[in-house]
Amino acid sequence: MKTLKLSLATALLAICALASAEEAVLKVSAIPDEAPTELQRKFAPLGQYLEKQLGMKVQFVPVTDYAAVVTALNSDKIDMAWLGGFTFVQASLHGKVVPLVQREEDSRFTSKFIVNAAVGAKSLKDLKGKSFAFGSASSTSGHLMPRYFLQKEGIKPETFFKNVAYSGAHDATVAWVASGKVDAGALNASVWDKLVESGKVDSSKVKLLATSPAFYDYNWTVRGNLDKKLQERISAAFLKLDPKNPQDKAILDLQRASRFIPTKADNYKGIESAAEAAGLLK
Repeated sequence: MKTLKLSLATALLAICALASAEEAVLKVSAIPDEAPTELQRKFAPLGQYLEKQLGMKVQFVPVTDYAAVVTALNSDKIDMAWLGGFTFVQASLHGKVVPLVQREEDSRFTSKFIVNAAVGAKSLKDLKGKSFAFGSASSTSGHLMPRYFLQKEGIKPETFFKNVAYSGAHDATVAWVASGKVDAGALNASVWDKLVESGKVDSSKVKLLATSPAFYDYNWTVRGNLDKKLQERISAAFLKLDPKNPQDKAILDLQRASRFIPTKADNYKGIESAAEAAGLLK
């Protein structure tokens, strides 16, 4: 009997340990502002780092579009997400979310306006009657802020351009402009810089036309009911990344970050105001 009780107790402990291990998974996602393979490549080293720092499994959950990230975060299907400023505003309006950290660069982010070289445009005003592409409709730097700044220049996209399209992602916008599918477009400055640096932009086909004023953009956000101590540990892990450490620098470089700094919801009030002015909040 004692042996049976001991065996049952051991089995119960094993089951509890297995259940605990299954629960100890941090599910992470990101807005699909680049190709899925690129998102996975960029996240892999960061995910491994977080696993070591947090002592738990970190699982990347890919999504098909921006809205899916907001829905997953608000419905507790994921624990943390890489959001753009506009996506964060949308998530915060539909549920309780907490922005933890942002790249230092995201406090002064910009959008880039690009044009097919054959168009010969020298300014945004030269694009009148041309075709234009934003990225995703839910993108901060690929749609909301470029639209907002265009409107401040007296340019209403739907009447100023011949037609307006949505490529779905920043790198796709560059490809569309390069191929002549559209005459011009707007995208995230960080992605533009990365594509230029890696030689993936043919300067004979695509030209930089203008740069927007600066605004707050991306952050890492968690669902509001995530354990507070875990939130603190996640923040600490990001803030601990040191560019002087070669391994940490490799992670930061993939994230195109000099370092991570704390952030707060108030930083994105300007994004919310811009979305309201553009009529994009529902």
